[in-house]
Amino acid sequence: MADAPERLRAQQHAFTAHLRDPQQVPAPPDLDPRRVAVYQQLLFNNLLGLLGNGFPVCVRLLGEPAWATLVRHYFASHHARTPLFTGVAAEFVQWLQAQPALPHPALAELAHYEWVETDLYQRAAEPLPPASGCDPLQVPLRCSPLAWPLLYAWPVHRLGADDAPMAPPPEPTGLLVRRDADGVVRFAQLSPLAAHLLILIEQAPGNTGQQQLQQLALLHHLDADALAGPGTQLLQQFLQAGVIGPIPGAA
Repeated sequence: MADAPERLRAQQHAFTAHLRDPQQVPAPPDLDPRRVAVYQQLLFNNLLGLLGNGFPVCVRLLGEPAWATLVRHYFASHHARTPLFTGVAAEFVQWLQAQPALPHPALAELAHYEWVETDLYQRAAEPLPPASGCDPLQVPLRCSPLAWPLLYAWPVHRLGADDAPMAPPPEPTGLLVRRDADGVVRFAQLSPLAAHLLILIEQAPGNTGQQQLQQLALLHHLDADALAGPGTQLLQQFLQAGVIGPIPGAA
């Protein structure tokens, strides 16, 4: 009976493969089909409910039948790397981003946008205090750990069953999602240029505002001198709102 653990492991793998994809993978022999069906339905319904609660706008965009088909495909093809329910949504977003085709071309970005709120709620971080009295052009800057600037090809903040274009607009959508000191996650639309400026600060903390504006002008083929005035004003607004802040102790 030395091979009993191996036989048990093989049976478990065959059983879970059937539970994931009951239409393509037969159940192991000698199992009660009614009990197997109960397990299969219970697991799928749990995942369907979990993802439906996490991505309600995605459900409305696709409609429940198409959403259920998508979740069934995810259940059959993806092997979760986390045992935590809170990590399932992140893995689902990553899976969507890796798919060559989706029921709607905006679905991956919309799911990411919905997931951002959940991620910010769970972050163990404190917001930056409002900063005043410093020159944002001269001090090294950082982005608040609870402020997430985003640039999407699709207007994800407007998508839903009643607004589901099949082609993105010519200009990207800039958004800022942030968790305030009261724990509330708030959403704001930004110009694509303003969102890109925050993304640059997020990606390269420690650069001064002047360096960030120069980089932004270079990337967008803009006149750096013409950008300096409105860019400085924008940085001041972000400082006062606690979206960005000076790096303490930095030279």
